[in-house]
Amino acid sequence: MALISLMLLAAVLPYLGHSASVKVGIINGTEAKPHSRPYMVSLQMGGRHMCGGFLVSDQFVMTAAHCYMNRPRFTAVLGAHDVSNSAEGSVSMEVVAYYPHQQFNLRNLDYDIMLLKVNGYAEINKNTGQSFLRLDGDSYEDIPANTVCSVAGWGGTAAFHPPTNRLMETKITIIDRHSCGQYWRLTTRMVCEYIHFDNYTPKRCDSTLRPNVYARISGFLPWISYIITRG
Repeated sequence: MALISLMLLAAVLPYLGHSASVKVGIINGTEAKPHSRPYMVSLQMGGRHMCGGFLVSDQFVMTAAHCYMNRPRFTAVLGAHDVSNSAEGSVSMEVVAYYPHQQFNLRNLDYDIMLLKVNGYAEINKNTGQSFLRLDGDSYEDIPANTVCSVAGWGGTAAFHPPTNRLMETKITIIDRHSCGQYWRLTTRMVCEYIHFDNYTPKRCDSTLRPNVYARISGFLPWISYIITRG
């Protein structure tokens, strides 16, 4: 099975074909090697991690649109591993413009994608490295069932567990649309993963027995290009 990366809400980790989770948990996750994913961004308010994102250019961060429901004023923290450790060499940048997708639907979380513009240009240092990712490819590309994906974030690693301070990572497996459609009303901009059981609650998974749903980032490539170009 192919191994690709998937973008998650509250942490994100893409490689093209990609997706963003509507969940924040990294079920069965283990700690990532510090600064091994330099494009990861912690979006914070008052020094507290609120959502995750990743750099798609030296001025734009991608995250989930539902992170903007309460109109927060984010600071983008680049190069972070332990979000509770301000001395680890991370770089803080003010977010100056918010671009949630204009068709974002709060009821079913369709079009759950947002771009943030930071004040200035992303600084490259030993932690951030070459930290932004190219998003190119076929906007109609889907992720085949049984594809194994790598995901990462600062979410809890078991059902009902609080978020972690350190970046976590795990692998998930994509489920076919027909099977997932028995649980959720999907759109072409979504993909699903198989249920992952954790070690503490063997008959439950991320507080539900339904598959987790992700936004298919490749379906938004024209919109992403438009926002970055005009910004």
